[in-house]
Amino acid sequence: MKMSAYVDEIKLALTGGVLDLELDDTQLQKIVNSALREIQRYICSTQIVTLPYKRCIDMTPYKPNAVVRVYRARADSTNGNNDINYESTDPIQVGLWQLTSNTGNMYNFNDYVYRFASWSTMQQIGNTLSTDLIFYYQDSEKKLYINTSLDIGSMVTIEYVPRYDSVEEVKSDYWIDIIMRMSKAIAKITLGRIRSKYTQNNALWSLDGETLLNEGNTELTELRTQLKHDTMLLFPLD
Repeated sequence: MKMSAYVDEIKLALTGGVLDLELDDTQLQKIVNSALREIQRYICSTQIVTLPYKRCIDMTPYKPNAVVRVYRARADSTNGNNDINYESTDPIQVGLWQLTSNTGNMYNFNDYVYRFASWSTMQQIGNTLSTDLIFYYQDSEKKLYINTSLDIGSMVTIEYVPRYDSVEEVKSDYWIDIIMRMSKAIAKITLGRIRSKYTQNNALWSLDGETLLNEGNTELTELRTQLKHDTMLLFPLD
């Protein structure tokens, strides 16, 4: 959703398209950015990227707020879009097929099963001595350190929570709605403070500054309470 769409919706909510607004577009954009800054730490939508494996991977180009999981990516071929195409044979599935058919024992199939069992046992032993794919993400340097107990191959898949520097980067409808709601609440508080700066005595009319201020504070408090209650805590807090 573009910044201009946020600004237009806030202006419509505060003026109905009829009243004059004391805040210009630049000030409203600052309010939207302020809402994004506060909501940033609650956003838990993840993205996935597959990269060449290293024990230390520089994640700076991907702007991660946190790394959630690291997966083993076995691939025979990759292309520029990080699409992975691979074919593998599951010995258990082949064994079940063999038992339910009349083909008898396949040529060298028993040797294949024994080797697979040995390889699986080695994996279990290696994972006992050293946790496979355990990782540590150093946020200050944007470095991801990955430990492997066995050979991981050439590629690794990383699931991470990105940092959003602009509201236009947010694609989730849920978080777009949360940003909009918080922007409206902050705008009401800002506008309410402006309109309630001076008190009019013996006037035939009065501004709605106090009303807007109370509405904004109530909406902002309710939204913050909801975010704290619903937060998934996918990554450790600093």
